[in-house]
Amino acid sequence: MVYMLRFRAFLVWILCFGVALASWRFLALGVELSMEFVAYHAIERRLAFFAHITLAPVALMLLPFQFWKGLRSRRPQVHRWIGRAYGLSILLAGVGSILMAFGTTAGPVAAWGFGILGVLWLGSTGYGIWLARQGRIAEHQRWMFRSAALTFAAVTLRLYLSLLFATLGEEAGYTLVAWLCWVPNLAFAEWYLRRPLRQSAALAA
Repeated sequence: MVYMLRFRAFLVWILCFGVALASWRFLALGVELSMEFVAYHAIERRLAFFAHITLAPVALMLLPFQFWKGLRSRRPQVHRWIGRAYGLSILLAGVGSILMAFGTTAGPVAAWGFGILGVLWLGSTGYGIWLARQGRIAEHQRWMFRSAALTFAAVTLRLYLSLLFATLGEEAGYTLVAWLCWVPNLAFAEWYLRRPLRQSAALAA
């Protein structure tokens, strides 16, 4: 059981860092070459686009640190500062994602999928941080778990996208992934959080 937990934690670290670093490939390759499918956002809503593609990977890289129990217990002040950086990254990237969602050329279904993701991402993170400032730590942890599930949509989107493009085509695949990248993540988080406390004690780890 311990080895399985460690393996899952290691996998989360690898996926978060790997996807975050891959997301910054536009710095070396340029937007048109590395993100051809969404490059039009760089022209039509430049500030929102670059806020999202630059800062969403920051939030993704910071995410594993926030669930590092040793860091929270031994360096609580570091945990708080990382949390502030995580929240600020999501604030700017989330607003950018909403503006991009409702300017997408992929159609209304994809727009609503990504738009609702952006709203829930901002809402869960903001509420979780507010709870921490109120000293309601147990509730804070639960809401930040929801925030993490939505942040992890950056990973699940990329895991699904190539398969969906290959099987359904770009238009249908992009529409489906707008919902598939986050709805199962959030459903899993809710299931996990609603389990009896004796079964979910591993959440703190």
